[in-house]
Amino acid sequence: MRGALRGLPILAGLLMLSGCDAVLFDPKGPIGESEKSLILTATYLMLVVVVPVIFMTLWFAWRYRDTKQSKATYTPNWAHSTKIEIVVWGIPCLIILALGILTWKSTHELDPRAEIQDGGEPIEVQVVSMDWKWLFIYPEQGIATVNELAMPVDRQVRFHITSETVMNSFFVPQLGSQIYAMAGMENRLHLIGNEVGTYDGISASYSGAGFADMHFKAHVMSEGDFDAWIEKARGSSKVLDDAGYEALKEPSEDVAPTFYGQVKPNLYEQIMAPYMDGMELGMGDMKMGGRAARRVRPRHVRP
Repeated sequence: MRGALRGLPILAGLLMLSGCDAVLFDPKGPIGESEKSLILTATYLMLVVVVPVIFMTLWFAWRYRDTKQSKATYTPNWAHSTKIEIVVWGIPCLIILALGILTWKSTHELDPRAEIQDGGEPIEVQVVSMDWKWLFIYPEQGIATVNELAMPVDRQVRFHITSETVMNSFFVPQLGSQIYAMAGMENRLHLIGNEVGTYDGISASYSGAGFADMHFKAHVMSEGDFDAWIEKARGSSKVLDDAGYEALKEPSEDVAPTFYGQVKPNLYEQIMAPYMDGMELGMGDMKMGGRAARRVRPRHVRP
């Protein structure tokens, strides 16, 4: 009976874990693969300390138990051991050094603003987080979608990401690189999908009442299917002009995927315009819709 009771916590843990979908460990692109490798490497390095500590905790409790069968030497005046000091300080210091080097290298290698090598000519997608939905504008194709994203397989997408309201976080776990969307500012992200499929995109930062339903589907398609998807969007009678955008930005929850066959030119720049200070400042490598981007000054947004 006691053995069965001791096994209940293990069984409960397995049942809880059975409902988990470890999408971070099932990447579908090079960025996701690199992030998975980074997570595993860091975990293994830390286990170098964790596993021996757990083992020694149990071993010490057994070896120095207060019974006649214990064979441990009683040394009440023991105070110092150079060998122990070297082990307990040296190994963690080496691990911290290794983690520091690994973090420094991966931070530069996985810079979200850097283009992906061998990713082909980037497709431009402008992303606007709203209450509580995602707007995707394809400026080169002249269409827009809500809560649905498509991209060709083996071809990188350059995302320009901002927010209409509060700070949010754009994340497609199986493709990698969570990045923030902030009103009055633009973040840039490059992603690529190497396997055809449909992947979950989420908001990874709490943003209010409709946060739980603020998700979208990211479709990685063949070139032919992507072209067909673009034509499907162009066939929509909906127009995303000034009036359409004003209606869209009103708070709404659990919004179904929506297509806009026409989009007002430079709508993304218009969304950013209220935050501009009117001064053109060169920012070198940043481009926005083919023109040099402007540095923006955030205005007050509601919390």
